[in-house]
Order: sequence, then C-alpha cells, then structure tokens
Amino acid sequence: LEILVTILNENDNSPVFAQPNLTRDIPEDTKVDTAIVAREEVSASDADLDTIYYELSTTVQDTDGYFAIRGVNNPEIYLQKALDYDKFNLTTLLLYARDRPVTSLDPTKTATATITITIKQSDTRAPWFLPCTRLRNDTSVCISSPYSGRVNISEMSTDPLLLEPGPIYAVDPDYTISDRIVYSIVGGNTDEVFSVEADTGNLTMNKIVTSPDSFLLQVMATQVNNIRKYSVATVKIKVINKSNFPPYFEKRVYNGMVFVGLPRRSFVYQAGDPSTPLVITAVDEDFPDV
Repeated sequence: LEILVTILNENDNSPVFAQPNLTRDIPEDTKVDTAIVAREEVSASDADLDTIYYELSTTVQDTDGYFAIRGVNNPEIYLQKALDYDKFNLTTLLLYARDRPVTSLDPTKTATATITITIKQSDTRAPWFLPCTRLRNDTSVCISSPYSGRVNISEMSTDPLLLEPGPIYAVDPDYTISDRIVYSIVGGNTDEVFSVEADTGNLTMNKIVTSPDSFLLQVMATQVNNIRKYSVATVKIKVINKSNFPPYFEKRVYNGMVFVGLPRRSFVYQAGDPSTPLVITAVDEDFPDV
C-alpha cells in the first residue's frame, strides 16, 4: 500500500530582522532621494517563506514624511524631503515586517525594527550680522539693519568708532560648526580713510577726513574655513563738525494755551497772547548763525 503524505505549511513563524536596532548619522544637506539604509540591512526573513510586506512610521512628532521606503516589498529607506537641522535633529523610525498584506483578514505575524536617525548640522548658511531679525520665524534667514556712525571733520580718532545699533559683529548661524569669522572692507572706503580689524570687526581711522562727504562702507564677514560663505553689511559714516557745546533751550519753562473744541493739529498759542503760536526753540553755540 503506497500512502502519499502532503505537509501543509502553517503560518507558525514570525518574520525576523537580522538587525532589529540600527542607527544612522546623516548630514543636514543630504540630497532628497538618497538611500539612508540599504535594502539588505533592513530586509526580514520568514521561515515560512512567506512574502514580506513592509510599512514605515515615525515616533517623533513633526518628523513624518521625511523618510520613506521604496515600496511595500522593498524596505530600503530613503530621504523623501529636505532636512532642516533647526526643525529637528533626531528621529526614530519603526519598520514593520508582516507576512500578510495590511488589508488581509488572515492571522498576521509581525516583526519590528527600530532605526534611530541623527541629523548632523551642515555648513549651509552664510554669516549673520547682529543684531538681526528673523524673517517670518524662518530660522534660515535673519535680516540685519545697516550700521551707522559719525566722525568729526579734520579730527583723528584713535579709538574704535562707536556705531549704531552696535559694533560690527557677525556669527556663523550653523552654531554646531561655529566657524571663525574675519572682516574686511570691500567697498566705499575712499582714500582708505578707515580700516577694520579682521578678527574683531572694530572700525578705526587711518587718517583725518577733510571733506564733509559721508562714507558708505561695505564690510564683508567671511568664514575662515569656507570663504564661499560670506555676507556684506553697509556702514554709513557721517562727517560732522566737532561739537564743543550741548544745545540748550532759550527758556526753562514755556507756557501755552489751547481752546476747547479745536480739531487735531491745531496750534498751541502763547499764554496770554492767543494770536501768537507757541514756539519752542533751542540754540547751540557750535552753530551761532543757525
């Protein structure tokens, strides 16, 4: 008697990842569509020889959509959206391996691999002159105002010039890199009147100014280790006559009067003289003819 026995394969084995825990460090400027984890490193095996179906998710809020797998049967993980270190620098991905499609009603066995992704900041931004204001809460752009100062005509100053809104100062906004900044004047320095200290940004005079014309200097801040990363700020220097005396008011107290019911921007008149507008004046002995 010949008896034919057929062994039916039961789904009694779960998929298995060779490496259930992986870590990857990737630079911030990684190009979209770059493979982050190769297919071979995250492929699961199944002793039942079932087809494996994969699904990827993230456990960190606001990091969804940056990473994806190539397909439901191809677990290669790739970068799907450009990274921004200031938005997040660490995320954890969960890769699920199932021996049945997600939509299947049959009993399914699942394995999970954890992939930790650390984002390394790249040198992507040029120096920022401070103080500056970020544009619409965008961390990649910071707008600075022009610097301004003044010097006395025919007078040589040996100290660094005082500027508004503060001294010339720039930083590398890629703060984990924090490259050293050097300064130079690249425009507007007629007759080489001014010079800037390369390491500090202090602006000083090389010679006296003999003309009342203002200067509009262009000061460049450059990263030492990446000269292609630079920014240029404007420094306006006014040339004025030296002031020896402070201005003062001609009177210590001014008295005025107004009438009830007048519209806005109506004159205030001198007290006791309703026909003469009240005028408040100051004088400066440095300008006796004004």
